[in-house]
Amino acid sequence: MTIKTIFLDRDGVVNIDKNYLFKINDFEFNKGIFKACLHFQNIGFKIIIITNQSGIARGLYSENDFLILTKWMLLEFEKNNIEILDVLYCPHGPKSHCKCRKPKPGMFIEAKNTHKIEMEKSWMIGDKESDIEAANLAGINQTILVKSDHKIDKSNAMFFVDSIYQANQIITN
Repeated sequence: MTIKTIFLDRDGVVNIDKNYLFKINDFEFNKGIFKACLHFQNIGFKIIIITNQSGIARGLYSENDFLILTKWMLLEFEKNNIEILDVLYCPHGPKSHCKCRKPKPGMFIEAKNTHKIEMEKSWMIGDKESDIEAANLAGINQTILVKSDHKIDKSNAMFFVDSIYQANQIITN
């Protein structure tokens, strides 16, 4: 049996984007993220977080630092009755030749194969064009771009919103 999934980028969608965030004290959830995720769960979606974490490759923080923050973040979701099915991350830098760093679709393909995801019924919510491009390459055409500080001249996203909470008005079944 396949599942439908909401893929969320972490920095800029789940939390306020702060360059190379790895400390719990610096982590701030974006307004509306818990309400949005509860809505997605209530209409039958699973939730997976997909994130590039080049700070690991750059030596700015360790993989263990990232995992500690991730464990804390998942507990916060759990406290709000939200189940995050998985967190996939790319620890490589922008010049690596890996298959996982967005805009490459590797993390999406891994999620699809691991969790039997029906990509055609799934969504990607990101704040950069690389999120949208990776999702499209993996067979996800339903995409939402959340407004952020990142300059975007052109996007293939289906929808544009000012905040994650506005996605509730778009994703209704």
